[in-house]
Amino acid sequence: MSDKRAQGEATRRAVLGDAHVNRSKGGSSDFDAGFIELITEGAWGSIWSSEAISKRERSMLTLALLAGLGNFEEFQLHLRATVNTGASKVDIREVLHHVAIYAGVPRANHAFKLAKDIYAELEEQGDDH
Repeated sequence: MSDKRAQGEATRRAVLGDAHVNRSKGGSSDFDAGFIELITEGAWGSIWSSEAISKRERSMLTLALLAGLGNFEEFQLHLRATVNTGASKVDIREVLHHVAIYAGVPRANHAFKLAKDIYAELEEQGDDH
């Protein structure tokens, strides 16, 4: 395993949690193995492992981009990860205000709906993030 892959794996687990990473690995195959390696090394081993900005800031940027582009499945995943990155509800509210102005109200509106549902779920689980 390359250093970037090992770093990426560690960072991915720190941000998304062991349960998610273990589930996602269970569904991998020869067909998508190269893709998994690409995102583990590139996204997690390079971008997310950089110390140029904090995990909180990186999380906020990621959520803005995902919501703005309408990638709502990934948005939900990364919103749950804010428990590990330190981005607060206030941070995310501000992110979604930016999304509304710069990417469109419908995208922000949908992201707010998803965020409210996820925050309610987290609160039920005892994480009042």
